[in-house]
Amino acid sequence: MILKLKLRKVGNSLGVVIPKKALAKLDATEGDTLLLSESPDGGFRFTLDKENFADQMAVAEDIANRYRNALNELAK
Repeated sequence: MILKLKLRKVGNSLGVVIPKKALAKLDATEGDTLLLSESPDGGFRFTLDKENFADQMAVAEDIANRYRNALNELAK
């Protein structure tokens, strides 16, 4: 599914309206928190914040940063 989203002015910021189709696919409703993360192909990905996903990713990023050299050696 490819959806074209238009940026709109909201106060001093910009925002987008997410169509019902996309919200249904995300299983998101009003009041839910969405996460915007980088995808491996250089784009971005929206996901629904379930079970503290952001906290889990922060821990994973911290581990990856601390053990960067060891992980690079293991990847060879």
